[in-house]
Amino acid sequence: MSLKRTFLTGAVCFALFACEELFFIPEPENTPTGIFGQAWVFADEEYSFFEYKGIDWDAAKAVYEAQITDDMGDEALFQVLATMLNQLRDGHVNLTSDFDRSRNWKWYLDYQPNYDFDVLERYYFQSEEQYIGGALILFDFSSPSGDVGYIHYRSFMNAVSSADMDYVIEKFKDHKGLIIDLRNNTGGIAQMATVIGNRLTDTRVAVAEEQFKNGPGHDDFTAKATRYFEPPVGASTYTKPIVILTNRRCYSATNFFVTMASSLDHVTIMGDKTGGGGGYPANTVLTNGWELRVSSSRLFLVDDGSLTEDQRNVEDGVEPDVSVSSTESELATGVDNILDTAIAYIRGL
Repeated sequence: MSLKRTFLTGAVCFALFACEELFFIPEPENTPTGIFGQAWVFADEEYSFFEYKGIDWDAAKAVYEAQITDDMGDEALFQVLATMLNQLRDGHVNLTSDFDRSRNWKWYLDYQPNYDFDVLERYYFQSEEQYIGGALILFDFSSPSGDVGYIHYRSFMNAVSSADMDYVIEKFKDHKGLIIDLRNNTGGIAQMATVIGNRLTDTRVAVAEEQFKNGPGHDDFTAKATRYFEPPVGASTYTKPIVILTNRRCYSATNFFVTMASSLDHVTIMGDKTGGGGGYPANTVLTNGWELRVSSSRLFLVDDGSLTEDQRNVEDGVEPDVSVSSTESELATGVDNILDTAIAYIRGL
């Protein structure tokens, strides 16, 4: 009896071992060939914009895999991978080693800046300039008295608290309207988009849709889920006219915020198109220790029936309601035409 029990136990162990062998996926070899394959597969299974951008990832593999040899050095391998990843045309796609970090900055380098902070400091901000917790710069364009409030939010990496928003709303509650300057804000903490946005409406309102990769196929996504702005219970809100200033360096979390705020009736987007960045990144560590991240979700403008799904996809940016530029020649003379236009716009309402 004991022998039979031992046999059965051994059979079970063998079966479990066989299953483990069957489903175990070995770690890719730490060779240029292995690292290339690992990076290509991760992007192939996790990246969210192949169809939207019309990218043939299999064709990219054929081109760049042919450049891989197992006797190549780390820098040569890095360059091949970085060049291949640049085909994704995405600022959220990065390969990071201990000696370099790949990046694609064409989303803003191919366009005019439409912004110079030095001009704001020298010609617009005076002694009344205020800072709140290091996150927000406030200014009161109060000629005539108390008409246009101004916030400059330079980075979504800087957290904005409920107390900050209380102060802003109280300070500008009697003004005609508010300007939120997001130019050159390249993103940061995505949660801040909701923290700020929740204080810009007095009712719960749908502001965007999003979906996430949930399988290896290029079209494997969750169903679209609706995102909302919703005022916190008992909190003050700002529902007077708001103008949000944008340029091509508005990216990632900033692009998320502009997407959602554009759904509010009292908000006008002004300036240049945002730089984009419509997906949360997914990350992995390759066998050789290099880190790779790719966009793995998709964000959409609210569906009002007027746009196709591709037109609602904000990966390549959000178009302004009012297109305005600040040329280099204007900025050189201390004139920020985008800001001047926003002030005049609110004063004319």
